Amino acid sequence: MISKNKLAVNEFSPELWHHLETEIDAAVNEHQGSLRPTPLIAAFDADGTLWDDDAGETFFKWQITKCGLKNLPADPWAHYHKMKELDPIPAYLWLAQISAGHSIEQMRAWAQECFNERPDWPVFQSQKKLIELLRTKGFEIYIVTASIKWAVEPVAAHVGVDFDHVLGITTEIKNGVIANEAVLPITWRQGKAEGLLKATSGVRPVLASGNTLGDIALLQTATRVRLAVSTQDKPGGLFNEEQRLAVEAEKQGWRRHLFR
Repeated sequence: MISKNKLAVNEFSPELWHHLETEIDAAVNEHQGSLRPTPLIAAFDADGTLWDDDAGETFFKWQITKCGLKNLPADPWAHYHKMKELDPIPAYLWLAQISAGHSIEQMRAWAQECFNERPDWPVFQSQKKLIELLRTKGFEIYIVTASIKWAVEPVAAHVGVDFDHVLGITTEIKNGVIANEAVLPITWRQGKAEGLLKATSGVRPVLASGNTLGDIALLQTATRVRLAVSTQDKPGGLFNEEQRLAVEAEKQGWRRHLFR
């Protein structure tokens, strides 16, 4: 869970909307006037940026009780957190590897079922509205996450992003079956920028948004709008990482928004 507080969400202010719309329209006009236009791209982190929960960890908890996965340790949740404390990359990858041997169709069906059991998934409506605006302007939207790609796909669809445009932790698929080998780059920290630019053949996004210092490389790929958001209003959880990004955003003159 990203945030346990029950404070109301602050949606984007009219001033922020004006800035976003102005920059988006400027990018579109520049695109239309170009002799060799490149695709219009926007990129978002997922957890804590588009919604107020962790899709990957939510799905992991669901898998533990619902999927009958074999060879899990006695306390899978504790095992995952111990791995994460030592090195997040193997921990995040492990959340994909535990599903090895199952078909990708089964995995996507499980992820959808998990999402369907939570109809009130806490999406930030301003971000959903921003994605809708970008789509009307001809933008291609990517979600770049350190969560498991398959876990994020149903939530991404809820905000209008198809699974082909979700870039997350995943392993190889061989003959329709999930394998153990990692798909590179691992979309964590610098890997988020690498994964996005690999998917776009090097085309940088006009706009990028994230909520922690781990998203800084992703935000730095943006050519016009770098939007740093935060969800935490008290120490604990991701508070420190959000604050570190906020400090950097202030230093660089990037746009900021506090959802709480």
